[in-house]
Amino acid sequence: MRLVSINKIITLVFILSYATSCSIIKFPFKAVKNVKKSIVKNKHKSNNQYERFVRNMSSEERYKWYIRTYSKIAVDQMKKNKIPASIILAQGLVESGAGGSSLALKSNNHFGIKCHQEWRGKKVYHDDDEKDECFRKYKNAVESYKDHSEFLTTRGRYSFLFRLPKMDYIKWANGLKKAGYATDPRYPEKLINVIEKYKLWKFDGSKKQITKSKKSSKEKNKDDSNYVVKKGDTLYSISKKYNIPITEIKKKNKLKNNQLNIGQRLKI
Repeated sequence: MRLVSINKIITLVFILSYATSCSIIKFPFKAVKNVKKSIVKNKHKSNNQYERFVRNMSSEERYKWYIRTYSKIAVDQMKKNKIPASIILAQGLVESGAGGSSLALKSNNHFGIKCHQEWRGKKVYHDDDEKDECFRKYKNAVESYKDHSEFLTTRGRYSFLFRLPKMDYIKWANGLKKAGYATDPRYPEKLINVIEKYKLWKFDGSKKQITKSKKSSKEKNKDDSNYVVKKGDTLYSISKKYNIPITEIKKKNKLKNNQLNIGQRLKI
């Protein structure tokens, strides 16, 4: 009788140990599932988990993940508002650093849209062209995509864009710069490069890209993967110029602090 009781106890301990080990094994899958849900819902309790998930990816991994995650939303907005999905995705990638920028992570603002006088939603203050500029804050990324479409379709200065061929991402990219969407003189080039590198034109329904981006011989010979520090440069200004998080620049260049030297060559 005593032997039977001991055997029962041993069996019970084994079952509990096995169940515990199973729950540990299953946890990562549950975590990934929660992260996927938070991408759209972005519940407060999963914000930190979502941020770790995004920041732990390399730049290339994050770009591919961003396209997989938001391409359907971009296509839906294209069908509804006649904005090329390739342009929507490229702007999201460039403006948010493929979802890795502080503005995207903390405020779900994927397109760098500022408050403006008519904005009645939540606000956040962030350094951009000037210090502490007001930017729109959204409940989730989907709301940011919808507001981006509304921003372009309801402002007169963008109206000429909708007379352009909807699959001509080159004309749209240049048109956005002409309309004053961004102050960066290389903005159209950045959008076109991203569209062609990741074949985003496929989301417009095109079977091939329009043309190769035209570059001068000087630009072709330039190594875009390196940047030479100039007088007045800071890690913040360089990160804004290339839409790359400061932490990533420091990691690539093994920088222990934010100090830069004129003439220093950085990997971008």
